[in-house]
Parts: sequence; C-alpha cells; structure tokens
Amino acid sequence: MDVPSLPQTPPILTLTVNPALDVSTSTPHVTGEHKLRCSATRIDPGGGGINVARVIRRLGGTALSLYAAGGPTGDAFRQLIAAEGLPTVMMPIHNSTRQSFTVDETDSGKQFRFVLQGPEVTEAEWTACLDTLATTMPAGGYLVASGSLPPGVPDDFYARVARLARDAGARCIVDASGPALSAALAEGVFLVKPSLRELEAHAGVKLDTPKNQADAAAQLVASGAAEYVALTLGGAGAILASASGVIRSDVPRVTVISTVGAGDSFLGAFVLRLAQGRTAEEAFRSGIAAGSATASTPATELCHRDDVERLETELAAALSVPRR
Repeated sequence: MDVPSLPQTPPILTLTVNPALDVSTSTPHVTGEHKLRCSATRIDPGGGGINVARVIRRLGGTALSLYAAGGPTGDAFRQLIAAEGLPTVMMPIHNSTRQSFTVDETDSGKQFRFVLQGPEVTEAEWTACLDTLATTMPAGGYLVASGSLPPGVPDDFYARVARLARDAGARCIVDASGPALSAALAEGVFLVKPSLRELEAHAGVKLDTPKNQADAAAQLVASGAAEYVALTLGGAGAILASASGVIRSDVPRVTVISTVGAGDSFLGAFVLRLAQGRTAEEAFRSGIAAGSATASTPATELCHRDDVERLETELAAALSVPRR
C-alpha cells in the first residue's frame, strides 16, 4: 500500500476505525408521525481521528489520517476527504461506512443527534488495520486513536494500538469510552481525553464536585495509566492533570450553536501545539479555544483558525494555574 509522502512537519498520525458521514439539517419542530420539512442538508466527513486531522489542518499543521471505510458511503466519504486535501491512507472493509444524523430544532434551539451503529468489521479487517498502523507509526511523534469501535472490533483494540505505539517510540493519545477506554488506560498511554461522563463510567463513581473531578484525573496520572489527562467538562471548563499538578480553566464566553466536533477540535489543537513544541499549559489553552470555537459554529462545522487564535489570546490573560 502506498503511503502519501508528507512535508517535514511535526509527525502526527490519526486513526479512525469507525468514521461516519455526518449529515445535518434543521427543522422548526421535531414531532412524531409527521413529515418534517427540513432545511438544506450539510454533509461532512466525520469520526474522531478524522475530525482531529481536519482541525490540525485548519490550524496550519499536517497529520496523516488512517481510516477504515467501505461500501457506497465509504466512497462518498473518501471523496469528501479528498476534497479537503487531507493526506490519508484508507483501510478497506467490506461493509458500508456508517452515517450520523443531526437535526437542529429551530423553534426551541434543541439539537437532536442520531449516531448510527457502525458496520461489522471482521477479524481479518481489523488486524489488517493494525498491520497498516504498524507500518505508518510516527516514531518520535504522536498517534491519536479516537472515536468509537465498530461491531466486531475487540474492546482491547486501543490497548493493542497503545502497545504498538510504545514499541515504535510514538506517544499514544486516546479518546474513547467504555471498555475500550478502560483497556487503553490499563495498557498505559501518553494522553487521554475523557468527558466527565466517560471518566465517571471508568471510575464507577459520580464525580459531582470540582475536587472529585480533579482527584480522579490526578489518580489516573499517579497510577501510570496516562501521563496527561485532559478532562473536558463542557460549559464548566476543563482540567489538565499531569505529574506537575492539576490545571483548571473556564471556557471563553461564546454563543454555543452546536457542540458536534468540539471534543475532537480540543484534541486536534492540543496535539498540534504539543507537536509544535508548546508547553502542556499552552496546548491546553489552545484546545479549550478550539473546542469553544467549534461550539460556536453551526451543525457539523468545525473551528476556524482566526477564531481559535483570538480565543487563545483571550485565555492567555485569564487562565489560572492552581497547583495541587
């Protein structure tokens, strides 16, 4: 398999085994048993690692994206990716790439998100994905494994990915949930980015106070599960835990329109800044800026560079850095 040659930029590789065609539209009111007349439809290539790479590109960086795709929707997905000019390696599967469907209810401001199940992936297909990953692993760079696992892929898939990265001298970053997240943490990773709900599910307890949240993130670092834990809290801000302590930050004031892709944008900006030699605190600030910028865009649109840089500047003055 030919791998696109990349310019000499910080080595970042993203992995998406369950991408999706993100379809979004709006209608005045969502109600049952009626035809709902919708606005114009927007279609974007989505999925964790794909969105991370798209944000990295928008912010002036470069990442090579590995993704699994198949069927007619996979063909459409590949065309959308090509139109954005992302360097990619497609890992073929037999079944069709999934779709996700987002509807904005304009009368209420509510957003309805329908995430369809991914295609069944055979053992031969997911092991081939691991083989492709092993041949493209960025030694000395960053591997971002992000998104859900489709049916047929084992819960320890990201743990296997983390092991490959460690053996190759790459820093593995995981954004996952449920058993896949827990297995990756048991293996040990460089950075993990859970939401509050994902961290609560892993810890098995309710984390309903700032102290409990900070302690849970710090405990993952202390146990060796991750060198960095970036805990995103939506409108309540974010926490970064490392061996140096815990940083908590509020999010900048923006008009939230759609949170689709905000977490991926956070991670894309964070990783890019690390690869560019920024400090973890600066990368954290950039991640918050990118997530907030994406939340202020409609439907499945992602952040824009000018907005991210403006919000980074605002946060630089406001970010407090308490140490534990």
